[in-house]
Amino acid sequence: MWSCTPDPAKDGSLSDIPYAPHNKILEIPSHFPKMDIPSDNPTTEEGVLLGRHLFYDPILSADSTMSCSSCHIQSKNFTDGLPTSQGIDGINGRRSAMSLVNIGFVKVGFFWDGRSKTLEDQALAPVEDPVELHNHWGELIDKLKAHPTYPKLFREAFGIDHKDKITKELAAKAIAQFERTLISKDSKFDRWQQGIENLSDIELIGNGIYFDDDPDLPDGECGHCHNIPLAATDDYFNNGLFAAKSLTDFIDLGRGEVTKQLNDNGKFRAPTLRNIRHSAPYMHDGSLATFDEVLKHYNSGGKESVYKDKVLHKLGLDEFYLNCLSAFIDTFEDTTFLHNPEFSNPFK
Repeated sequence: MWSCTPDPAKDGSLSDIPYAPHNKILEIPSHFPKMDIPSDNPTTEEGVLLGRHLFYDPILSADSTMSCSSCHIQSKNFTDGLPTSQGIDGINGRRSAMSLVNIGFVKVGFFWDGRSKTLEDQALAPVEDPVELHNHWGELIDKLKAHPTYPKLFREAFGIDHKDKITKELAAKAIAQFERTLISKDSKFDRWQQGIENLSDIELIGNGIYFDDDPDLPDGECGHCHNIPLAATDDYFNNGLFAAKSLTDFIDLGRGEVTKQLNDNGKFRAPTLRNIRHSAPYMHDGSLATFDEVLKHYNSGGKESVYKDKVLHKLGLDEFYLNCLSAFIDTFEDTTFLHNPEFSNPFK
């Protein structure tokens, strides 16, 4: 519970506050992969509580107007519904806000280009990004130390004995703990995987198209980049969104900007298709407004681009097969995730 009770020790000591963290059990279905949790940041009830408050608190921004949740809105599948996100100075970034659905299962880099190796590193970046929260961690930490409640929450989460031991690293660890709880696991697809619900005939046809595993159906080539059960994959692809005659023609180099490898230019992380209808607009730059446009893009094979992924080609799916494919992808919808009170704003 959020409390406005002043810190009990005027000298900043927190030793009198009990430190007895409780292990947070993450409910991960048997058909899901294992979530790798760093040994130096185990998930606890107290850490998640602190991280949830930090995630939703506009104190993180320089002018206290925006938080992580400003660009990652639960009802929008933890995106913001904009082509590119806008920061506190009214400046738009060059990429859309990625969904945080099942982000704890990511193993190979975070953000569209994979520039952060860990979820903890990723949590550090937006605070000092000049286009996003445009703050300085030093100033933010001073505010957290002077806050009537945060020192107590940091003590309960990490066992620090003085408010001066609040650090950006601990704040990032707490945010990462909260984000690891954002697990979507209760879709029709999941219930089908668990043998407790059946797919319709239309959805089964779509399943065959999606995974290219029925010789009597055309291939949709979807499963290469959106593997089950997460409907995503830990890899980066050139999906033919833009025409490019050479590897230096891309306006946004994507993964290549990080690796400095020419062959990675124009590649971006494949996002999850879970609750995809709530994540519009689509692609790293938000250039496709509707999911129908996304299907049309892939059905056409995308634009001619050097090193476009080899699975991209003109599919030629007719309206019936596109509808079947769309119906199967809709089985990834998990409305319980979108309304889970454990993920919601604790200040409301």
